[in-house]
Amino acid sequence: MASSDDGGSHHRPIVVAVDKDKNSASAVKWAVDNLLTTNPNLVLLHVRIKKSPNPGGGNEAAPDANGGSSDEDTQNVFTPFRAYSARKRIVVKEIVLEDTEVSKGLVDYINGHCVTNIVLGASSRSALGRKYWTPDVPTIINKAAPEFCTVYVVSKGRQQSVRPAAKPLTSSVSARQHSSSAWTPSRLSNSESEDISRLSFARAEPKIIESEKTRPEKGPSNVVIDHLHAPSGGPMNSCSRNSQSDGNELFARINHRSVDISADNLDFTQVAIKETPRNGSSSYTLEAEMKRLKLELRQTLDMYNAACKEAVLANQAAEELNKWKMEEARRFEQARLAEEAALAIAETEKAKCRAAIEAAKKAQKMAEIEAQRRKYAELKAKREGEKKNRAMNVLSQNDLRYRKYTIEEIEAATKNFSSSLKVGEGGYGPVFKGKLDHTPVAIKVLSADAAQGKKQFQQEVEVLSLIRHPNLVLLLGACPEYGCLVYEFMNNGSLEDRLFRKGNTPSIPWEIRFKIAAEIATGLLFLHQAKPEPLVHRDLKPANILLDRNYVCKISDVGLARLVPPSVADTVTQYHMTSAAGTFCYIDPEYQQTGKLGTKSDVYSLGIMLLQIITARPPMGLTHHVERAIEKGTFADLLDPTVQNWPVEEALKFAKLSLKCAELRMKDRPDLGSVIVPELSKLKEVGINSMPSISS
Repeated sequence: MASSDDGGSHHRPIVVAVDKDKNSASAVKWAVDNLLTTNPNLVLLHVRIKKSPNPGGGNEAAPDANGGSSDEDTQNVFTPFRAYSARKRIVVKEIVLEDTEVSKGLVDYINGHCVTNIVLGASSRSALGRKYWTPDVPTIINKAAPEFCTVYVVSKGRQQSVRPAAKPLTSSVSARQHSSSAWTPSRLSNSESEDISRLSFARAEPKIIESEKTRPEKGPSNVVIDHLHAPSGGPMNSCSRNSQSDGNELFARINHRSVDISADNLDFTQVAIKETPRNGSSSYTLEAEMKRLKLELRQTLDMYNAACKEAVLANQAAEELNKWKMEEARRFEQARLAEEAALAIAETEKAKCRAAIEAAKKAQKMAEIEAQRRKYAELKAKREGEKKNRAMNVLSQNDLRYRKYTIEEIEAATKNFSSSLKVGEGGYGPVFKGKLDHTPVAIKVLSADAAQGKKQFQQEVEVLSLIRHPNLVLLLGACPEYGCLVYEFMNNGSLEDRLFRKGNTPSIPWEIRFKIAAEIATGLLFLHQAKPEPLVHRDLKPANILLDRNYVCKISDVGLARLVPPSVADTVTQYHMTSAAGTFCYIDPEYQQTGKLGTKSDVYSLGIMLLQIITARPPMGLTHHVERAIEKGTFADLLDPTVQNWPVEEALKFAKLSLKCAELRMKDRPDLGSVIVPELSKLKEVGINSMPSISS
């Protein structure tokens, strides 16, 4: 088998020594993953201890390394590997050997079959146990395996060690190994045999010479020792080679030519004795002496060999112990450094923790102080609110600035709020037409679900009862208990109804429209110049402009009016509101976005409303349409078509002024008192002069 391969170890099978331990399964898996990629042949080898008769005389088998020697136990060794090989789709050859020792059986198989790669599982014993007790199987195989065999030791799925082949497998080595498969751990090398030959000859020669001296002088008796040596015991064994290399240092201290030898390899190959026939007793004496010397030398060499082996093992154990001590010292130093680093990190973290705790305490203290301040401010605001409510209640009950009506009078005037008398609907509530004190009146009733209705009611009563102006609606009285406001009745309703000709009413002439615009601006300027603080309407739109029978306009719905500081009249300082109020499309964009309220917030609403007065169009996107028409020169097409003879030039001035009022930024809008009112008054004069009947 070996000679046919001619040393081609590349295609020789991979042998894995298996047993019942976990490391065997790890070795098989490692061999399949790492060695079968180039060599598809796998052999699983198990060595079973030979059965020997027990001391009692029976033939019961002694327990082996597997815990038993039965065939069933032996087959159970291969069971998990069969399942694994089936999953991997690998063809595996299973071999069972019987021998007195596991290591001896493995080495015999390696030598007999010229195995070039063998994989073993690592020993389960500790490093100290392997060095001080009997060497384990991986250690013996590493030392005893031939030079052409590579030995892999695997532990926990990883390669623990590897002893590579010293030389490739040749045909001569294969033939010699195949012919001499017996294994002797103490086989001698050639150099060791020569050393023993010289040592044996040196020790035996003096006794042989002494024997010659005791021989009688008479007679031709001559003894010649032609050759005395101990032949080498075959090819060098890797075990003896490793033992020699591992123990060189110790052997050098014991003997300059120390060797690992066995008395079985020592022999006298040739002893030629020439005697005279007359002296037979001398020949017998010399032969006996030589046998005695040989036996004595053999015993001495055995003792010497045993001492050398013990010295080598002791030296190896000392070296391993020294390495173990150095490793433990290194680990201890690393642990000490790690502990110091951990303590330093812990101190740093403690310092950070202390700083964080102090910062948290400071923050908590500041939060407590802030909470106390907030609580005090809320309590103060609550007390002021209560005082204000009490004052408002007292004022509403004892206010003599307007007439108070009972709910019965209101119900009688509206015929129990009949729907036939309902003339409008606002955000505050419905508006009914009625008659009180033989005078036509408009009664606005607070809805039950009106948001902030009571506050708006009080605001409107306060404003309208304190101020009087021809262009502000006149408050005649109120019913505070039920939130009813009584106004003078406006025959022509709201400006919105008249612009969009609700009920097919006639269209308003352009002269009257110019007059209405000037009156709205005049009434709004009166609110902005109110004392001691200006009033901002916040909900200026055509629906809140009322017209009497002579088309005199009156600004109504001042319930959302807000008192602001006098500095609001300045274009720089503004009054910040927490929530915007007003009607969509009329509310100031800057006020809606930032909450900054000023008198110019009403100017934006006025600009949108002025554009509606001349176009009678909805407010959505009206500024954009007017700007495009002016740019294209089609402005006349946007004017209300129900009005005849529009003065296009004056209407264009009117529209440009309205667009300036509707600028997005407050600072870009013109001033109401110095710019807007004078311009609208000029246009009003143009309209009046064009109507002789009105001017007269």
